[in-house]
Amino acid sequence: MSVQRATFTRPLIAVAMVAASTLYALAQQTPTVRIRGTIESVDGNTLAIKTREGTDVKVNMTDNVAVFAVVKTSLSEIKDGSYIGVTGVPEPDGTQKAIAVHIFPENQRGAAEGFRPWDARANSTMTNATVAQTVKGTDGQNITVKYKDGEKKVVVPPDTPIVTFIASDKSEVKPGAKLIIFGAAKKEDGTLEANRVNVGRDGITPPM
Repeated sequence: MSVQRATFTRPLIAVAMVAASTLYALAQQTPTVRIRGTIESVDGNTLAIKTREGTDVKVNMTDNVAVFAVVKTSLSEIKDGSYIGVTGVPEPDGTQKAIAVHIFPENQRGAAEGFRPWDARANSTMTNATVAQTVKGTDGQNITVKYKDGEKKVVVPPDTPIVTFIASDKSEVKPGAKLIIFGAAKKEDGTLEANRVNVGRDGITPPM
């Protein structure tokens, strides 16, 4: 490469890097909103939702929205190697007591992996992780889950709701159905947009 071409190329690379950094920063700043509630009406791609808190919101589904049905399954479906999400509350001994468990389909393995605060109820947490071991205990099933930064011991009482996701379509999205949107994007004009909705099938309220 000639000196002239190298000199000309460096500013272009610098501009490209600045542009990429700016776009990344903008993407990182887009706030998201978690929504739980009941679908009141559907108008094209717009959902009118009565939230768990009793407020009315409208969410625009993207044209390519992914719709998943939330369906009941059983504790026996949680096996070593399963990738699960545990909605839990901390116990004094450091374990997590599950208040709901969802089993991810294999093609969603690794989704939102880790341990974090959650808003299912006061002091609740979410752990998305791989099952390392599951053993019958006196208070339910004892499960050890591992994620990239650590592990948690979880007790799953016998009455804990266990659900899974099934890929579906917009036929699930209908008035009266309960749903959870994990991350509706809040646009600059204040509108909410979702590229994924999770809808309880057969009257189920998504327990996570």
